[in-house]
Amino acid sequence: MPLDVIALVLFGALLHATWNALVKAGSEKSLDAAMIALGAAVVALPFLPFMPLPHPDAWPFILVSALFQFAYFQLVAAAYRAGDIGLVYPLMRGVAPLLVAATSGAIIGENLSSGAIAGVLTISTGVLTLAFEARKGGKRAILLALANAVVIACYTYVDGIGARLALNPISYTLWMALLPPVLLFAWAFAKRGFAPVLFHVRHQWWRGLIGGGGSIGAYGLALWAMTKAPVATVAALRETSILFAIVISIVFLKERVSIFRIVAACLIALGALMLKLA
Repeated sequence: MPLDVIALVLFGALLHATWNALVKAGSEKSLDAAMIALGAAVVALPFLPFMPLPHPDAWPFILVSALFQFAYFQLVAAAYRAGDIGLVYPLMRGVAPLLVAATSGAIIGENLSSGAIAGVLTISTGVLTLAFEARKGGKRAILLALANAVVIACYTYVDGIGARLALNPISYTLWMALLPPVLLFAWAFAKRGFAPVLFHVRHQWWRGLIGGGGSIGAYGLALWAMTKAPVATVAALRETSILFAIVISIVFLKERVSIFRIVAACLIALGALMLKLA
């Protein structure tokens, strides 16, 4: 895995952790998640006229991805309502690469080297270690996080293949960002009514714009990296976002640190090094 690819994936991981923290810190998590999806679409729109259209073969993947992204944002909000970020985030982000790594050979014919597999498993083990130090949350939070891990694995495949078929991963990412907020806000209007949703948008627009920019930036970098390196390897390296999430949770959310988080950080760093050497 080239050094520039690793650096950009790590930067994307920082962006990902930032927008997740914004959702966790918000008072209306479902609407905040929808706002972030909307913010990503707003950031994408000005760039569309300057980008080529994705190849026609990629459009079915864009449509399927929108459905998975709708489920993803809904589950993110539900999981953060149900449990602590120290439990939910590691499970969501740690189980997904395990699923991708276990099935990538059968689904897309990518056979990882033994070193890459070791790096995938080491990073995932480090992320999952964080779940053991969480004392909040419960069965519902765990089930929601695991369900979202399955969704993450699914859209990783859909978008990894779609970005390659599009012949331009940036164009694919920008177009892919437009549909999820339509679905999310249609759902929000149906469930809550127009007035409460518009009130939240008017007062929390900054959260959506910052988080949306981070969201689309993080995912665009990941999709670009998937055209340069194996999908499962990129998916695993993205999980270093948990390190950034820990720093954010300590500095801004005032959460406690434990030996489990220190051990996990060391395992994730080791896994990233193994991916570099693979």
